[in-house]
Amino acid sequence: MSLYHPASGELIDIRPLGDKLTDSASIALVRTEDFEVMRLVLPKGKSIPEHMVEGELTLQCLEGIVELQAQGKKQQLRPGQLIYLQGKTPYAINAVDNASVLMTMLRKGDDSKGDGGM
Repeated sequence: MSLYHPASGELIDIRPLGDKLTDSASIALVRTEDFEVMRLVLPKGKSIPEHMVEGELTLQCLEGIVELQAQGKKQQLRPGQLIYLQGKTPYAINAVDNASVLMTMLRKGDDSKGDGGM
């Protein structure tokens, strides 16, 4: 059974999960041949080890705080902040607090059709 993905034109709720965050899982919200949008749910202390994807990506913090290590520096993303990374940029994520992050990845040229490290 494949996961449900909203159709073109269908509204997708990306509001913060709040007290439901710790009971939620990361999920692909939209997935096409060209791009993928995922909500990454990261409990405090959870890490995504350094890796990279072929296509460009953005990370937008929806709630909590995550630390991003990329391009030789560490930066904290807080709610309302977004960062762009070029394709093939190694990065790692660590949840400083319970957090959720919206990740958008271009999938063109990505043979593995990456899963954002999840």
